[in-house]
Amino acid sequence: MPETAQITASYGRRYIVRTQEGSTFDATTRKKRVDFACGDWVHIQLINGEQAVIEDFLPRKSLLYRQDNWKTKLIAANVDKLFIVTAASPAPNEMLLQRALLAAEAAGIEAVIVLNKADLPESQSWYEKFRFYESLGYPVVQTRALESADVLRPLMQGRTNIFLGQSGMGKSTLTNALLGSDTARVGEISTALDSGKHTTTHARLYDVNAETKLIDSPGLQEFGLHHLEVSILLQYFPDMRHLIGQCRFHNCTHRAEPGCAVKAAAEAGDIRKERVAFLQRITDELLRSS
Repeated sequence: MPETAQITASYGRRYIVRTQEGSTFDATTRKKRVDFACGDWVHIQLINGEQAVIEDFLPRKSLLYRQDNWKTKLIAANVDKLFIVTAASPAPNEMLLQRALLAAEAAGIEAVIVLNKADLPESQSWYEKFRFYESLGYPVVQTRALESADVLRPLMQGRTNIFLGQSGMGKSTLTNALLGSDTARVGEISTALDSGKHTTTHARLYDVNAETKLIDSPGLQEFGLHHLEVSILLQYFPDMRHLIGQCRFHNCTHRAEPGCAVKAAAEAGDIRKERVAFLQRITDELLRSS
């Protein structure tokens, strides 16, 4: 009889699964399937006391993934809340932040922005910059990983959460601080490259407490959004979704078309021109990939 288990770690075509009774197994898939993600609930067939085969996954309540011209990369399944971890050093990639927020909107996942290493002198200017996103409804929380990670606990309680961000931002250090152990591997920052070494190479799910889970994900530098549909892209922009249906043309690309409500709002100062430029950039990417 198949058993139900959750994927707690993903290593390409190998997985670690944990049953509802707490037993863990090293699991593989049939026919080299790779469409499973950390956080998935799956049906498994036991082979012996240590190994199992994943038969299929149960319906997901959410799936966070990225997609470019070449491949689709599943990040995590059944996530309730995304914590985008940034820090003043290495320099944050604001484009990556905006893309992650779009992916969260598309997946129906709540998003929180974490400004880690808040004691760094450069952090205040980044906090001021991030206040714009706070005005859109995304909370911005400042942390110093080893001292103040506990401020995240109330936001995480009772949810399945994920830390996402560039390498070197302190995701694994925050994870360890919340777990009270050195479970997640932590690497040194490469100053010469102004980036962190890739220490977490695969997504891992941890129990923060009996009701709360946390997935620590690998560092990433890019976030492809080719899985989004250009026709409904405005839905994922909290500052622009009130303009849906107001452009003269239903397939408006918000560039040179007459009667564009988005351009008119930008010219009137109601929305930021930088956000319109970002919308146009994503629109172009999706049109090229379609």
